[in-house]
Amino acid sequence: MASSITSKPFLGATKPNSSLSPDLQRLSFSSLRISIKPRTHKKLQIQAAGSTFGNYFRVTTFGESHGGGVGCIVDGCPPRIPLSEADLQGDLDRRRPGQSRITTPRKETDTCRIYSGVSEGVTTGTPIHVLVPNTDQRGHDYKEMSIAYRPSHADATYDMKYGVRAVQGGGRSSARETIGRVASGAIAKKILKLFSGTEVLAYVSQVHQVVLPDGSVDHDTVTLDQIESNIVRCPNPDYAEKMIAAIDAVRTRGNSIGGVVTCIVRNAPRGLGSPVFDKLEAELAKAVMSLPATKGFEFGSGFAGTLLTGSEHNDEFYTDEHGRIRTRTNRSGGIQGGISNGEIINMRVAFKPTATIGKKQHTVTREKEEIELLARGRHDPCVVPRAVPMVEAMVALVLVDQLMAQYAQCNLFPINSELQEPLNLEPANL
Repeated sequence: MASSITSKPFLGATKPNSSLSPDLQRLSFSSLRISIKPRTHKKLQIQAAGSTFGNYFRVTTFGESHGGGVGCIVDGCPPRIPLSEADLQGDLDRRRPGQSRITTPRKETDTCRIYSGVSEGVTTGTPIHVLVPNTDQRGHDYKEMSIAYRPSHADATYDMKYGVRAVQGGGRSSARETIGRVASGAIAKKILKLFSGTEVLAYVSQVHQVVLPDGSVDHDTVTLDQIESNIVRCPNPDYAEKMIAAIDAVRTRGNSIGGVVTCIVRNAPRGLGSPVFDKLEAELAKAVMSLPATKGFEFGSGFAGTLLTGSEHNDEFYTDEHGRIRTRTNRSGGIQGGISNGEIINMRVAFKPTATIGKKQHTVTREKEEIELLARGRHDPCVVPRAVPMVEAMVALVLVDQLMAQYAQCNLFPINSELQEPLNLEPANL
């Protein structure tokens, strides 16, 4: 706001004082003028806090466990890609509750609808709106949780942050929020497959103390059918039975256990990721660690790599029969210097035991009274079987976002064919 203040002559100062020097006369109060320059207000913009992921392929999830529905908005999807609800439903079915005795008994079909961004079976390049309605809410199960905090759950911290929370089903902290991630991740996986033949596969490699031995799954050949051949999603049938038995044992006692999901990426384009703060493994870590119940992340050799020497850990290079630079081993996990090198990307994500259990636990109320709480509701005795498609989705979202960034920066003009290769190199030539 512009202001200009001109003083009125003070009494006794209406005429210049002849006894003052000419310089002081020019500073007479009668001629005082104060000018205030316009203040420039910076444009303040507030983005959705914590609900949007990605820079180029942007996904915003919405909805709560016991609200009208959950879903996502996908912005930045390339146009002219064949897409239907069936492309999303497969992964949503793998994520949905009530699919087996070792998951939550909540019954939801999780049937999705696409409301925008697709016309005549292809994407239009405009925002894609996906919605999945909630149909099996039981708000009365959460009466006790409305006044008391579940130990190790988000109840208390949501109150600490917002001063209010949606009690039924945990609201936004519920794993039903991941429906939007899985739906958008299915779109990302289709783009990766169409563009570069890239596959993202995850499987359960540990349930509590049942640990799949290293090397027991061939990452070059493992298939989705092998992973989906049992209810725990472990491609090794013998260990799958042991994992299921471990979950059954705690489920019948009203308790819970955790586990580990391993995720691999085959045929990932080279060059994805940017130094120094946007390294590919850093982006992947943030993505998967944003999933509910995650407590740890390992990449490549992980913590076991600290037990090796440099000569034991280094991945030596060689040239394959197609003239491509490859590594003989893959302790780097397909990423070196924060940039994908074309080898199989592999990572492991640790999930804690489900916080809500059918046993009495000491806690406090909102009024800070110490009580014993017996939580009710329907919850997974172990989250890892249903976490498999969630991990795949977050990894796919990172890769599509990085693929678009790489194309925009480094492939807009002709590449240096002596050092680079096309991002969409045919899988047959890999």
